[in-house]
Amino acid sequence: MTITIDANEVDRRLLMDRSLAGRRAFTLPGSDVPEQSLPDSSLLREDVELPEISQLEVIRYFSVLSQLNFSIDTNFYPLGSCTMKYNPKINDELSSLPGLSDIHPLQPDETVQGAIRLMKDLQDDLGEITGLPGVSLAPLAGAQGEYAGLLVARAYHASRHDEKRTIAIVPDSAHGTNPASAAMAGLEVVTVRSDEQGNVDVENLRELVNEKTAVFMLTMPSTLGLFEPNILDITNIIHDAGGLVYADGANLNALLGLVKLGDLGVDICHSNLHKTFSTPHGGGGPGSGPVMVSSELAKFLPTPVAEQTDHGYVLSQPAMSVGSINGFHGSFSIVVRAFAYIKALGCEGLKSVSENAIIGANYIQSKLKDKYSIVADRYCMHETVLSAANQKKRGVSGLDIAKRLLDFGIHAPTMYFPLIVEEALMVEPTESESKETLDHFIAVMRQIDDEIDRSPELIFDAPHELPVKRLDEVAAVRKPVLRWSPEG
Repeated sequence: MTITIDANEVDRRLLMDRSLAGRRAFTLPGSDVPEQSLPDSSLLREDVELPEISQLEVIRYFSVLSQLNFSIDTNFYPLGSCTMKYNPKINDELSSLPGLSDIHPLQPDETVQGAIRLMKDLQDDLGEITGLPGVSLAPLAGAQGEYAGLLVARAYHASRHDEKRTIAIVPDSAHGTNPASAAMAGLEVVTVRSDEQGNVDVENLRELVNEKTAVFMLTMPSTLGLFEPNILDITNIIHDAGGLVYADGANLNALLGLVKLGDLGVDICHSNLHKTFSTPHGGGGPGSGPVMVSSELAKFLPTPVAEQTDHGYVLSQPAMSVGSINGFHGSFSIVVRAFAYIKALGCEGLKSVSENAIIGANYIQSKLKDKYSIVADRYCMHETVLSAANQKKRGVSGLDIAKRLLDFGIHAPTMYFPLIVEEALMVEPTESESKETLDHFIAVMRQIDDEIDRSPELIFDAPHELPVKRLDEVAAVRKPVLRWSPEG
């Protein structure tokens, strides 16, 4: 009799399923400190069952588990709006150098001069890239950078005794964090609509702007992956009314070396270093969202900022700072990685990043627009927003398409965003991917469209090739399983 065992299924068994009494993966050395009394028994748990397995079993389990994950190192990851680009490993190595990793945020400035100089140099680089010379690296994420920028706007108006300015105007296509950050900063959110081409409806904006306008928040390029052609009119409208222009520069992948936000009339922006500047992305962090402002607004920046004085480099507090927005001075290890990326590429290299990202996105758009709808039939920037509205009419949703992509080793793009696009699939190839990878993605997207008519069950039941099949997503949200149990 032949017994067939699926090796993959064996490897995927939970650690608890492998447990056998007496097996050990590690033996603690003898204690070299006096034994201490345990806390009161009422604070201790007696029912914690830990698996007893060998070290080899542990290594094999987690090694196989890691290989089941989608990641930028193993798969094409066209996650629009979030720029899942390759992270050069040398940046990780540099951030681990003892002089950068073995320091403490509370050390005296004179003992960490190299680290503060690195921060100052990165501030200068980001100021040059954006055309906004005032820079604080303190924000720990993009949303916190938004929040910090809006606090700066409020502080600016308060310094002019213009407290009546309490309104933030936000496009209907904006990232969800924009209105959330504005509300947290104590501003009232007013929405301006988009026109048929996905641009800001300038006439609607004129109707909304008044003496209460504090700031206009604009994503550049827009969440539709488009450059705002009326940007100079928009910034003039806001400035003429006494307001400030905030650019959600979370993703600068389309602008590096090509255009500076400050030259367009932008007063404030932030940048997610984990998007444009190739620092680790995902898993909840670590994040970094520096805020950049015009020279007039620099005195309001969150503390600290790095400065060069006659006596060396120091971390200082701007004259009218909005204060500290986290425990220290930002996510230093991420700052080091972004600094290394910028210095390795230089001016021409950074420009080529944007040029290649834009070419890649337009290549995908041109090859798929006969199958999938697009918002505006014009050149996009670093990403293209496809619509599966035509596929939906034939019974297949954007979610179905995203699930089917997983069978081909391609992570799903951002789905159903922007909200103003029906069945949106936001695709960003980044500059990291080869033409062969883009051609594979295009071929798969066209094949999926063909499968709708030939064999739609392949799409409805996808993914087929992964250890986790199609989930009941409603039940997963309403009845989450948060801990392991022997009943499974």
